[in-house]
Amino acid sequence: MKNYFLIVFTLVVTATAYSQTSNSKVVTNLNAERFKAAAYSDKNAVILDLRTTEEIKSKGYIKGATQLDFLAKDAEKKIDLLDKKKTYYIYCAGGGRSGECAEYMEKKGFTRVFNLEKGFSEWQGKGFPVEK
Repeated sequence: MKNYFLIVFTLVVTATAYSQTSNSKVVTNLNAERFKAAAYSDKNAVILDLRTTEEIKSKGYIKGATQLDFLAKDAEKKIDLLDKKKTYYIYCAGGGRSGECAEYMEKKGFTRVFNLEKGFSEWQGKGFPVEK
């Protein structure tokens, strides 16, 4: 009887540990309010603007963001060079490119990626600060 309980206990502990590791979410989609709060409160945040230079010149960018044009031919190579253990906050114009980029980053082993789900257009629409 003791062996039975030991086996059941071991199975429960193993299943719990497995479910916690397999359900860990790498990419989190955030609305503009949550993105702003999270990115600005994270002192180690890396904010990536995935838009083109023309888009940034015409609309501005989120303060602290670094451009990584996701439409450029070498975008994936540049992403591959990033530190996979850092926390990234990514955005594009409307959420399409950043969604694709988030998937790519997850496949490449990044551990924490926050995506501005509806993009810079939602950020601007909320009247949040924009650098020119």
